[in-house]
Amino acid sequence: MGDDSEWMKLPVDQKCEHKVWKARLTGYEEALKLFQRIDDEKSPEWGKFLGLIKKFVTESNAVAQLKGLEAALAFVERAHVANRTVGEVVNGVVSKVFNQPKARAKELGSDICLMYIEIEKAEIVQEELIKGLDNKNPKIVLACVETIHRALSEFGAKTFSVKSIVKLLPKLFESREKPVRDEAKLLAVEVYKWIRDALRPSLQNINTVQLKELEEEWAKVPSGAPRQSRFLRSQQDLRAKYEQQQQQAESEVDPQVDPYELLEPVEILSKMPKDFYEKTEAKKWQERKEALEALDALTKNPKLEAGDYGDLVRALKKVPQCFYDLQLNALLGWHRVYGRSLGHMLVVPTILEKFKEKKAQVVQALAEAIDAVFLTTTLQNLSEDILAVMDNKNPSIKQQASLFLARSIRLSTPSALPKTLVKPLCCALLKQVNDSAPEVREAAFEVLASMMKVVGERAINPFLTDLDKAKLDKVSCTFHFIAFHTSCFKCRTSRIGVGTCAPPRPGVLPRDPAFSKVAGVPKKAKPVTAGGKQQGGKSKNAAETKEVTETELSMEVCEEKAAAVLPATCIKQLDSANWKERLAGMEEFLKAVELMDKNEIPCQALVRMLAKKPGWKETNFQVMQLKLQALALVAQKGRFSKTSASLVLDALVDKVGDVKCGGKAKEALTAIGEACSLPWTAEQVVSMAFTQKNPKNQAETLSWLSNAVKEFGFAGINVKAFITHVKTALGATNPAVRTAAICLLGVMYLYMGAPLRMFFEDEKAALLSQIDAEFQKMQGQTPPAPTRGSNKRSEDQEKGENPEEQEEEGSADVVDLLPRVDISDKITEEMVAKIGDKNWKIRKEGLDEMAAVISDAKFIKPTVGNLPIALKARLGDSNKILVQQTLSILKQLATAMGPGLKQHVKSLGIPVITVLGDSKNTVRAAALATLSAWVEQTGMKEWLEGEELSEELQRENAFLRQELLGWLTEHLTTLRSVPSDMLLCVAPLYACLEDRNGDVRKKAQDALPIFMTHLGFDKMKKTAGKLKPGSKDQVVALLEKARSIMRICPCWRFTVLKWNFSSPRIEYIEQLKTQMAPCVAKWLQEELFHPDFQHHIKAISAMIECLEAEKDGVVSCLDLILKWFTLRFFDTNTSVLMKALEFLKLLFLSLDKQDYQLSDLEASSFIPYLILKMGESKDVVRKDVRAIMDMLCKVYPASKIFPFVMEGTKTKNSKQRAECLEELGCLISLCGLLVCQPTPAKALKEIAVHIGDRDTSVRNAALNTIVVVYNKCGDQVYKLIGNLSDKDMSMLEERIKRSGKEMAPPSKQVEEKIPRVPPSQANASLLRKPSSNEPACETSSLLNIPQSTGPSLVTPEFSLDVALLENDLAPICELPDLVQHKLEDLEPVAFPEPKTRPLPAPFDLPSPTTTINLVISKIACGDLNISMQALTQMDDVFRQRSSPDAMVNNINQFLIATVLQLRLINSTHMADQRVPKEDISKLYSCIVGSIMTVIEVFAREASSGVLKDLIEGLLTVILDPRVEDLQDGRQIICSINILLGKLFEKGEQTNLLRCVCVCVCIGFLTNYVMIRFLPETIASVNLDRILLDIHNFMKVFPRERLHKLPNDMAHRTLKTLLHTLCRLTGPKILDHLTLVENRKESELEAHLKKVIKSSAAKLSRDQENYLLTKRCVCLQDLIELWDYKQKHPDVDLNYFLRKLSPSARASVERGLITIRTEREGKANMQPPTTGTCSKELKPSVFRERLKAFRQLNGLDNKDTLTSTGVCKDALYFCNSSTLNPI
Repeated sequence: MGDDSEWMKLPVDQKCEHKVWKARLTGYEEALKLFQRIDDEKSPEWGKFLGLIKKFVTESNAVAQLKGLEAALAFVERAHVANRTVGEVVNGVVSKVFNQPKARAKELGSDICLMYIEIEKAEIVQEELIKGLDNKNPKIVLACVETIHRALSEFGAKTFSVKSIVKLLPKLFESREKPVRDEAKLLAVEVYKWIRDALRPSLQNINTVQLKELEEEWAKVPSGAPRQSRFLRSQQDLRAKYEQQQQQAESEVDPQVDPYELLEPVEILSKMPKDFYEKTEAKKWQERKEALEALDALTKNPKLEAGDYGDLVRALKKVPQCFYDLQLNALLGWHRVYGRSLGHMLVVPTILEKFKEKKAQVVQALAEAIDAVFLTTTLQNLSEDILAVMDNKNPSIKQQASLFLARSIRLSTPSALPKTLVKPLCCALLKQVNDSAPEVREAAFEVLASMMKVVGERAINPFLTDLDKAKLDKVSCTFHFIAFHTSCFKCRTSRIGVGTCAPPRPGVLPRDPAFSKVAGVPKKAKPVTAGGKQQGGKSKNAAETKEVTETELSMEVCEEKAAAVLPATCIKQLDSANWKERLAGMEEFLKAVELMDKNEIPCQALVRMLAKKPGWKETNFQVMQLKLQALALVAQKGRFSKTSASLVLDALVDKVGDVKCGGKAKEALTAIGEACSLPWTAEQVVSMAFTQKNPKNQAETLSWLSNAVKEFGFAGINVKAFITHVKTALGATNPAVRTAAICLLGVMYLYMGAPLRMFFEDEKAALLSQIDAEFQKMQGQTPPAPTRGSNKRSEDQEKGENPEEQEEEGSADVVDLLPRVDISDKITEEMVAKIGDKNWKIRKEGLDEMAAVISDAKFIKPTVGNLPIALKARLGDSNKILVQQTLSILKQLATAMGPGLKQHVKSLGIPVITVLGDSKNTVRAAALATLSAWVEQTGMKEWLEGEELSEELQRENAFLRQELLGWLTEHLTTLRSVPSDMLLCVAPLYACLEDRNGDVRKKAQDALPIFMTHLGFDKMKKTAGKLKPGSKDQVVALLEKARSIMRICPCWRFTVLKWNFSSPRIEYIEQLKTQMAPCVAKWLQEELFHPDFQHHIKAISAMIECLEAEKDGVVSCLDLILKWFTLRFFDTNTSVLMKALEFLKLLFLSLDKQDYQLSDLEASSFIPYLILKMGESKDVVRKDVRAIMDMLCKVYPASKIFPFVMEGTKTKNSKQRAECLEELGCLISLCGLLVCQPTPAKALKEIAVHIGDRDTSVRNAALNTIVVVYNKCGDQVYKLIGNLSDKDMSMLEERIKRSGKEMAPPSKQVEEKIPRVPPSQANASLLRKPSSNEPACETSSLLNIPQSTGPSLVTPEFSLDVALLENDLAPICELPDLVQHKLEDLEPVAFPEPKTRPLPAPFDLPSPTTTINLVISKIACGDLNISMQALTQMDDVFRQRSSPDAMVNNINQFLIATVLQLRLINSTHMADQRVPKEDISKLYSCIVGSIMTVIEVFAREASSGVLKDLIEGLLTVILDPRVEDLQDGRQIICSINILLGKLFEKGEQTNLLRCVCVCVCIGFLTNYVMIRFLPETIASVNLDRILLDIHNFMKVFPRERLHKLPNDMAHRTLKTLLHTLCRLTGPKILDHLTLVENRKESELEAHLKKVIKSSAAKLSRDQENYLLTKRCVCLQDLIELWDYKQKHPDVDLNYFLRKLSPSARASVERGLITIRTEREGKANMQPPTTGTCSKELKPSVFRERLKAFRQLNGLDNKDTLTSTGVCKDALYFCNSSTLNPI
């Protein structure tokens, strides 16, 4: 055979074995072609090459080997027998291919290995590749590592195990070949992606340089979970589902191995230094430290071998500082192996005793250590030690012991806290509640609240009976705080106002769902079912309006109908040869249609006229555009039928692709779709488009259809026809058509979901990848709400449907649209007999035939004949390969049968559960995969019904119980409800809790909370009562523990982390992501947590746009939003940082406008991280941060910001230290020394330390800050800062001297900033950097500020100069005339920005406005003397009235400070026995006097809210019985009555009446305060605003609710007010309801109408009586009446007086008698006049008037009216005329 002609005649398989390499090359080529032609994977041709494949890869000739590898790859990919060759072929690849120099050969060898993995042979491939790592040839080792890396990257850790890889990595890092080490590093990074930190312990012993490089690479790994990109053959049909599940899982990293399992246990006892115990007792601390460091080095590995560690721990007990030095490594390792007695026996008493340490780091380490000890023991064991230190004299020990007790209790169950333990603990804690140290009291409150949280309030309350109300409230407040703080943030429903002790706290509050509407995210539409119905809704027709039907008319009839509605010229011009005439005719046509009524439009006739020659073949695009526009108008306005549409659709489709007319054609199609329903229109249009040859028309039609589906919705669409046309489009040669079809599929995917992909499984791989890419774009998006058609009209109806009915009726799946094949006839008796044959080979052949039948049919009907019986038998086959094949068929069956699989759950599904008891991991894994595939189609309901599941759980099989409980735990968490039969599984579950296998017990304990969630604690406890006594106690304890876990965190797998970190770890990000899920829209959350920074910028931009519209939502989620922005502070991208700072500035500006105040939790989770950016190197960033810090002072008290900034000075960043010190100086200059926390002395000592800093900017900032303090308190600063070094003190003294000299130059100018004044913080209403533009010496002289630096009650800044306020610095503010320039001639000048913020100028003196602010801030001071001095100064200022603008701007601020002082008196001073009562009386007098001065002139300047608070505060004083007990109590009450009368007289009546309405609403006022003033002030009252307030009150308190109140005074007052308003204004009052929305639904309008109607009959008589009574009861009018009677004695007054009421008539008669007596007795007295008398009236005149008025009101007149009596009567008159709230 040496001749070529001889071997060329041989068969292909013989050529492959020929000794001539050319023959083998030809054989390989022909084999490759043959393999590619064979479509049947079970063809007998494959068997001929079964023994030759190894020779293909081990070919000695390099050229032939390449072809052999290609052929081998094709064989492995296509042949079903390829899995038999895996061992020998992969071994050949490793030994003969990986050592080849050609890269192509290595690539093909790697592809072959991966293809074997794809056909389910991953274990063998991995074994051979690991063997290759021991080869001496470095090329083979390198190729094996690369292949392992590639396999893990593509198939993932679930398919390609990482456990064996992790053990090999250290050896690879020790390789002498650099390429191998480099590839090992890449492999380690890939392994890290899948198992994360579980890899770290295994690589701790590699070279430090390599470990450092690895750490750097690991830091770059994205936080999201890696995704499997390649799937096994058994997973191919479910690839889309797997991808969807991975995308939904997002960034969840689920390590496949336990990190602890990867560690080798370390034996440390024998490796300890021999002199360890001697050194631990040595006197020198260096020796003790040396011994502990040696021990620390041994405990780096947390997995220790079991041993006797008792001596070691006893030695450590003597040096408890070791817990700080060792960082708990030893302890955390030992408690795994040493048992529960470690902490109780040895170290707990010592740790508790060492809590007296003052170093915070040592205390923290001790706390962590004792917390770790608690994990090894119980509270009962520790209680004796804890109680022993409760009486310790050291408060730190008591505090830390209580805090440890609180933490331990919160981790315990109720059973761990019996009464015998609770009682002694409560007794000890009750002593601590009264401890003198506040930190001890707070810790005791926390322990009591924690106990209350665990064992319940009923168990703790009996021990708290001796506590006063304040302490009980504190315990209750702490209890509620702990309850909310331990929740998992899933119940965010509404935001409650933040209060001092309100249980809902920011950061743990339920959230307002309003923020989920950010950027107007549309509501998610429901998927579409087979019938065209929306899933979850009731069956509805696609069009709810009645369909318009019409017969086709002849042309003559159409012309007659058209002539009746169109002008004759128009009809004539439509078929003109001149395009201009046709254009004019179309314009007339349009005008005529626009003027027609809907019922008058003959749609078919008009459409026929438009089609009249030249019709739709019009060549002029202008005329054609008007025709299309007219057609759309006819379809929109008229009753357009499908008959009319059929006449034009073909023409419209022809014009869709036109460049100039395509847009109008699409509008016409949309109008027709709205008139005739989109489903019908779309089906017609698409079918017409694909009958044309123009690809442009086809592409544009599909594009229009995509948009139309979004506008109309998907309801009613014929999906089957759609898919047919889309498949046609996908096969088009024109790429534009294919692209449009893929876009349409993307839109359909929005409505149909992942099952849509099943229709296109047969498409080419390239096209399928494009479809997958389009689907990927749509992942996570929700379909838009319909805006056109009947779907829009029925949207509201669908919203009101019952969700349970929606769920039941929406159970049908989209796959029901598929044509299903009945395979029952293909399941023959012979096939069933084969499956049940005794010979395993025949059984396998039968299973192969069965799989082929299902694969060919693809989608099948539920009727499968006797197949279930045959497959059920194979699940128990002795041949495990056949069992796995049967499971694969069942999995395939689930995909093919769909929801119809439910009827086979009992016959086939339950037997699969039995397979979970198999001893092989691969079989159990296959069974779990099959169960998951079945549940996906059937749901869990069918599986839980009946006794089958409980019977399986009762089997004494550890594997079965373990896997089944894990499977149940996974799937039950997604269910809302379960069948009652699930209760049958509880008894077997309890048996699993006592199983001998630890894994079974663990799985049972994990499942316990899930079962309890569905069945309830009571039912499960009742079932436990049937157990044996020993078992019962154990089970009940576990039930209690599970219930406590659920109570603490309903999402019991979620642990709340405190927001405190140096750099954000993945667990913090995941926690925040979980918390934000219910608060923001899904798309926004995806953008917020996307790894790409561009998405972050997009999210921030969207939040900026919606900030104003979603104020309430932003406030409700504020803590989460601030936390997310703290994460951005750790980003390195400047664009994101600048965008984040931009949003934060807008956010705090918005919060300031809303008068919102940050809570402590919100501030503590944001401000420390903002301060980190103060040390940013970029000036623009620091500038924005400073602006945000300025805004923060408006929404958070400066005294609370101070500690955060102080903490920022401890950083290593010098820029940050300097910025923080400068910020501290600004705060002190604004708010004085009171802002320094915890005390000025401590704070200034810490600031002074920085004077000796090495950095110049830090030194200068510290010196400037101390100078600011010096200007505040003078030489006292030296006492506050403590001892400084000589150098630092000299620098400080020099700086103070220099600052005094620098105050002189007049050219010094400092930027003046706007005051930041939160409404509720009077002490923050100060300028950030007080400055002035005038010389300091002039300012000092004008303000008359003393230069003394000695201590004084009021600092110089609070001394007011009235003359200065009169002048208001007018001369100083005068400016010279400006030189006039032409602005056009000026060139722009770029002004450089200062690199640093100007330092505070402590030597600049405050302006008058600033001084007023400072004085006002002292009014609310706790010191009575300071407050009285400030009130006196403000009273002088207001009396001068010299600077009205400055004073008007401060009226509200003054009144707010006064109200705060009133509240302070009521809550603090009155209860404080140390405060002299005389001082309180003086303070009340000062307050009343100052307010009276303000009201005289500026009463109308006060806002409504301030007036409400003022009235409420004054009434509180009147109603306080303690005020009457004061020496001048009655005078104070009388003065306040006069003050209120003056206020109602001088104030703005609308605001006052609104305030009174509010007080009535809150139950504060019970009399008719303003009603007596209404007749005189009704003209000045804004009735619209008053009626709106009353409307809101009646809306909140409807009539039924008011009747249920115990006191009806508010209701009566409101009715009286409304009656008075109606009486004074009449029916016109109804015209003042303009501000009330939905007047018809308002209870107020109905009430007003009722009052008007009832008083209509009495109106004239009442009005006459009212007017007459009013005239007669006035003294002046009585005098006029008397004079009239004297001039006309014949007039009978009795005739007129009879019309008055008896009381009014008697009053008039008494008045006339009084006047007669006066006239007769004192004829020489001049009668009173109505005008202003120019002469001075004598006191006797007023005395006589008073006497007459007393008689008029039925009071006795005494003979003697002294001046004192006059004053008392006058006071009585004032009291009777003003407010009396009793």
